[in-house]
Amino acid sequence: QVQLVESGGGSVQAGGSLRLSCSVSGYIASGAWMGWFRQAPGKEREGVAAIHTFVGSIRYADSVKGRFTISQDSAKSTVYLEMNSLRPEDTAMYYCAARRASAWGGLAATQFEYWGHGILVTVSS
Repeated sequence: QVQLVESGGGSVQAGGSLRLSCSVSGYIASGAWMGWFRQAPGKEREGVAAIHTFVGSIRYADSVKGRFTISQDSAKSTVYLEMNSLRPEDTAMYYCAARRASAWGGLAATQFEYWGHGILVTVSS
C-alpha cells in the first residue's frame, strides 16, 4: 500500500541545481524516517540524506553536506531533496525510501523498507 514516487530529475550542467520530490501515499507513520539514496552504474547504492518525519532530525552523507538539503512538507506528504553545486559524480539514479522505525539505524539501504522506482539525475561537465 505504501507508494513512493520520485519526480524532478533530469539533466543539468555541473554547478547547476535540481530539486527532487518524493510523493508519499499509504501509511508510513509520522515517526518514520524518509531518505534519499543514489546508485550509479556499477556502484553500490549509497545514502544521501534522511529526515525524521516527526522530530525533523536530518542526516547527510559527507559527500553532499553543504550542497544538498533535505526537507519535507508533511501536509503534502512530500519529501524534497534540493541539490546545488552539482558535480558529474552526482550522476546516478536517485531513490526515495522510507523507514518505519523511529530510531536511527544509519544511512544504509538495508535500514529502509519502502522504495520508489528511482529517477535519473545526470550532471554533465
